[in-house]
Amino acid sequence: MNIDEYAWNRHEQKLKEQVGFTSSKSKIKIVDAIALRNKVEEQLENLPQKSLCQWAIKVATPFLAHLDLHLKDDLRIITGLKALDERLTGNLRAYDFRKVGFTVNELAKESESIVSRYAARSFAQAIATGHMRGHAMVSSDYAIKVVNTLTNESLEASTNERERQLKIIEDFL
Repeated sequence: MNIDEYAWNRHEQKLKEQVGFTSSKSKIKIVDAIALRNKVEEQLENLPQKSLCQWAIKVATPFLAHLDLHLKDDLRIITGLKALDERLTGNLRAYDFRKVGFTVNELAKESESIVSRYAARSFAQAIATGHMRGHAMVSSDYAIKVVNTLTNESLEASTNERERQLKIIEDFL
């Protein structure tokens, strides 16, 4: 895969060329199957950014069911998805796309419950993957945070979620 397919952001392109792959640590506190998290991140390196965006949305959207009632049918969800689709087809500039991303992120700020906040953050980060690859893992980690919140931090549940995420990657490889 060429570098322009790997990442659309010049900074991420330079990192890939200079450093290559390095696994990251979660930016949020989660109970997680670390080996599976590392495997997810390693496998995501094989996806071009367009597929990575689609993967992140498939990971995050099921958790929209946990949004607070007043946010479930919010137009910003559809706006974010449409903007991402336009970005994937090359019909929306990064600058304009980022503005939509900030709007989608307001869902988390308007959430009243913790689980809604984490679900909204997972979705907003998935949308933001249309700008930078790094947002995909953050979205994935917020999905784990939703699972942690719903299951009283069950390692088994987070392991199941990581396995689901890996299965989705297989569909793209």
